[in-house]
Amino acid sequence: MLILAGLGLFDEKDLTIREIEEAKKADKVFVELYTSKWHGSLEKLEETIGKKVEILKREDLEEKNEKIIESAKFGRVLIFVVGDPLVATTHISLIQEARKMGIKTKVIHNASIISAIAETGLHMYKFGPSVTIPFPEKTKGKLPESVYDVIKMNRARGLHTLCLLDVIDEKVMEPKEAIEILLNLENARKENVIKEDLGIVIFSKAGSEEAKIVFNSIKKLRGKKFDVPAVIIIPGILHFTEREFLSTFV
Repeated sequence: MLILAGLGLFDEKDLTIREIEEAKKADKVFVELYTSKWHGSLEKLEETIGKKVEILKREDLEEKNEKIIESAKFGRVLIFVVGDPLVATTHISLIQEARKMGIKTKVIHNASIISAIAETGLHMYKFGPSVTIPFPEKTKGKLPESVYDVIKMNRARGLHTLCLLDVIDEKVMEPKEAIEILLNLENARKENVIKEDLGIVIFSKAGSEEAKIVFNSIKKLRGKKFDVPAVIIIPGILHFTEREFLSTFV
C-alpha cells in the first residue's frame, strides 16, 4: 500500500492522530521536502512516529520512483508531504502510477496554503488560477510571461490570484524578489496589470505563531523583508466585506 500524508503548514505539531497511527504501522516512511519550506525537525518527526524517516529528493519521485512503487507492492509505504499531499501534481502522478500497478493507495489530507489564505478575509470562491513565480535560474533569465498572463486574465474577471513563491533545494524565494519579477514583467509588457499603486497581500509563515498578513501597495511593500515561506495575493475586485477585513492588515 502507498500512503500519502500531509505534514500541514508549519512543523511536526501539525500532524494528525490518524497520520501518526498510519506512520507507526508503515514498513517504510519517507518525507518529501523539496516542493515547499518546512520548519519542522526530522528528529522530532521520527520521535513522534517511533521510526526512521528517509528524505526523498526530487528525482526519487519524478524520475526514479521505482524503488517506492516496488516497496509499496510488498509493504506499507508512507510518504509525508508538506501541506496537503495532493496539491503538487507530482504526487498525483505517483498515486496514479501505483494504482495502475494494482497497488492500494490512501491519502490523508492536512492543511495547506490553499485553504489557509482564507485567513486574509478574501472570499475563497473568488480566486482564479494560481501561479508560481520561479527563480530566474529556472527560466534561464527569461521573464515568466505566463505568470503575467494568468494575473491579467484573473484581474479582467475580477478574480484574486494566489502567487506561490519558488523553492530550490534550501533556497526559498522572498516576497521582495517576487515583487521585482512582477514589476519587471510589467515593464516588459506595459499593459497596466501590475502597477506600483496596486494593493497586494503578503502572507508569511502561515500556520505558525509568527504568521503575518500585510495589505498595502506594491510601492510601499517593495524591498521590505518578510519571513519565509510566504505567498503574495493579487486581489481582483474586492467585496466590501473583503475590503473591510483587509483594512485591518494595513
